[in-house]
Amino acid sequence: MSVAEPLKRKSPRTKAQRADNLPVDDQPVSDRPVSDWSRLRGATAASIGRGIAADRDICATDDTFWENAEVVMPARKEIVTMRLDADLLRWFRQQPRYQTRINAILRAYMKSQSTV
Repeated sequence: MSVAEPLKRKSPRTKAQRADNLPVDDQPVSDRPVSDWSRLRGATAASIGRGIAADRDICATDDTFWENAEVVMPARKEIVTMRLDADLLRWFRQQPRYQTRINAILRAYMKSQSTV
């Protein structure tokens, strides 16, 4: 198996996946393939290079690419207390990073209501 080949999942995938079997960005971290560290430790520099060359998502960057780059600091989070239905909270807590997910859902709703 080459380094470029995707790792096999231990459980069946229930979410959408890309054609190359890599995870879709909106998948929970727990649904993503796990790293095969022993395979990586045994890889040669040449096999790693071939894997990088075969990855169509990797491209070289130069100074032009970074000319207009800006460091964007994430917005500070506020600690809040809110009342949620018990079943709703139970469901969210079963998800990885459930607080981040709730935040993303609320942000998406906010953007959908924006008149700008």
